[in-house]
Amino acid sequence: MAALDGPGVKLGILAWPQYTDWPSLRTVGTTVDELGFDSLWTWDHLYPIFGDPHGPIFEGYMTLAGWSSVTRRVTLGLLVGANPFRNPALVAKMVTTLDHLSGGRAVLGIGGAWFELEHREFGIDFGKSVGERLDWLDEAVAIIRGMLDGTRPSGRRRYAARQVVNEPPPLQKHLPILIGGGGERKTLRTVARFADIWNVGGTVEEVRHKDAVLRRWCEDVGRNSDEIERSLLPGVVVVRGSEAEAREYVQQIHRTNRGWDGEPELVGTPDQIAACLAPYLPLGFHNVLFDFPPPFDQETLQRLAVEVRPQLASALV
Repeated sequence: MAALDGPGVKLGILAWPQYTDWPSLRTVGTTVDELGFDSLWTWDHLYPIFGDPHGPIFEGYMTLAGWSSVTRRVTLGLLVGANPFRNPALVAKMVTTLDHLSGGRAVLGIGGAWFELEHREFGIDFGKSVGERLDWLDEAVAIIRGMLDGTRPSGRRRYAARQVVNEPPPLQKHLPILIGGGGERKTLRTVARFADIWNVGGTVEEVRHKDAVLRRWCEDVGRNSDEIERSLLPGVVVVRGSEAEAREYVQQIHRTNRGWDGEPELVGTPDQIAACLAPYLPLGFHNVLFDFPPPFDQETLQRLAVEVRPQLASALV
């Protein structure tokens, strides 16, 4: 049974596409949809980023396409797309196609990329520095936004697009762009210029600081900061009736994601999870996107939808 939407609260699931199979990914997608979550995401990586990097993983856009045929209401996107992987004009065409496949539920998630190993071994240009990749990102998002809006954009330096046409246009009148990251010199400037949704993680103090920097960039580029939806990526979540039960399940996550011995960030009861997230709500972060590794835990999904979400909604009232 689908959970009731909480006023002003959105919840999304970032299902890891590593160390799993397509039937499992398909099932987690349909479950997320049926439980009333607002959004469904996956990574854009070519190698696993937790555990042994040379293990199994599925490609991001193809996973979204598969989900588009088995879901009905959740929005679909990459959290976040690795900009160096693809020509941005092609990305605009791909996300437009996804919008049609899903009946108008696509979100364009994108970021500068960070995992050098997959770029090197796949032969993808990683650039000379983080700063160079973020310059590429800024130029890429300008092209993508223009194509989605039908303005026939051209590239500046990195990309050779010339008055490129995107037909048919997306079903959505304004297909949203999500940009992930908190880099203060370049990433947040690109967010201020182009993003409809900004995604970031960190402590309450870190997120408050990043938000203040974004607001300054918005003033600099002449944009109302409140036009940009804030979304929080708090980390891996496991919910049970007791913290001890939740920590027992963490061992299954470690075994499945071979070699990963990290500690999930949100482990405990519904009350504990809601208490951890509540301090972000006054900062405007009402859209929470949870990391969700295999084996995909049905109980956690159910408790997030039915028990955690109402508590967060009540905290906003």
